[in-house]
Amino acid sequence: MDWRLAKGVTRMVLVRHGQPVAEARGRCYGRLDVGLSSSGRLQAEHAARFLAEAPLSRVYASPLRRAVESAAPLVQLKGMELDTEAAFQELDFGLLEGLTYEEVEKRYPEVFVEWMAHPTRVRFPEGESYPEMRERVLSAGRALRTRHVGETFVLVSHGGVNRTLLAEALGLPDAHLFRLEQGYSAVNIIDFHGEEPVVKLMNMTFG
Repeated sequence: MDWRLAKGVTRMVLVRHGQPVAEARGRCYGRLDVGLSSSGRLQAEHAARFLAEAPLSRVYASPLRRAVESAAPLVQLKGMELDTEAAFQELDFGLLEGLTYEEVEKRYPEVFVEWMAHPTRVRFPEGESYPEMRERVLSAGRALRTRHVGETFVLVSHGGVNRTLLAEALGLPDAHLFRLEQGYSAVNIIDFHGEEPVVKLMNMTFG
């Protein structure tokens, strides 16, 4: 990877967290604060090694444990501090947090039907909707780009956050959000030429 930047280009590197512990899989875990599995920690180390030569100005992460643990190998390798930003947390599933999909279908059948039919329109009880998440993520993303004009920075967060920022760069409507694959520990790169984004890399994973 050529990490050199043309003058005035701002590079945003998006990294999804690694695989979470087995207890979280098959459940709604937006704000559920779970850590990484042993495989997830290994994935995070691979991502850190890929980014080792990048001239990073800052490393940011969602404050959720799986994101912080995923960022740890990178900040250790680079000798940097980690900054957490609450705006980059995953979607808040509210009362659905921690439930399996079967439990959601049984306890909240109307919500489940709407979720399956219109995943980017449903509002989760005592949680949020995707449009609400999108607004906080895009606003925070613009703030980071303004803070780091002409620099390279990393954001370690979640699949939903990455898809939101990538969809904005690609001009995708909400309904097409899930056409963007985001594997565990996926690395994505968006270069901003002023306000014009160019997606340089997407969904690079490390096993």
